[in-house]
Amino acid sequence: MPATRAEATEPVVFIVDDDEDVRTSLQELMLSVDIETSCFASSREFLEATLPERPGCLLLDVRMPGTSGLDVQQQLALRGNTKPVIFITGYGDIPMTVQAMKAGAVDFLTKPFRDQTVLDAVVAAIELDVAQQAGTRTTRHNLAKFATLTRREQQVMRAVSLGRLNKQIAHDLGITEVTVKLHRGNVMRKMHAASIGELIRAWESLPCDVRGKEQS
Repeated sequence: MPATRAEATEPVVFIVDDDEDVRTSLQELMLSVDIETSCFASSREFLEATLPERPGCLLLDVRMPGTSGLDVQQQLALRGNTKPVIFITGYGDIPMTVQAMKAGAVDFLTKPFRDQTVLDAVVAAIELDVAQQAGTRTTRHNLAKFATLTRREQQVMRAVSLGRLNKQIAHDLGITEVTVKLHRGNVMRKMHAASIGELIRAWESLPCDVRGKEQS
């Protein structure tokens, strides 16, 4: 059954660890603060699962039979899955920690760890995921609106967002100031921007490759 709007906003923590006792302990800890969990006994089981579109994070054991936790992190990145990862391990070392953090992990916890330490890390990771999802939705919406602009309107939007004046834009593009104003009005309307500030924020939310194309 599809999740209701309320259910879709409730966080869920994915626990991936081959040690059943660890999974149970972490699950009970999360449930003690009313955070739902979904547990997996192996990396393969997790990677093959269909995950719900809800805010949350991943509690991931580093050393597991078969695919390691670091490999899982890499595969998620290749899939474009930005779910925050908190690594847990009983065999952590500095090089491993550095590798995990450079790859985007939000924390690296070495067993045994305090319950409060885990909870603090999970809360921070969930907040990060909520912010990331909001940013992704904003980018998606702005990309859809940006796609409705003509090539010339996209050029004008870029110029305005970079602080260029109408006179300068007209000179750069080889058109009249009146034409620039017309394009600028169309851009504001199509991007649903009530002010230049909103237009600039919309421009800056676009992916770098899109803004790069305009710059070239």
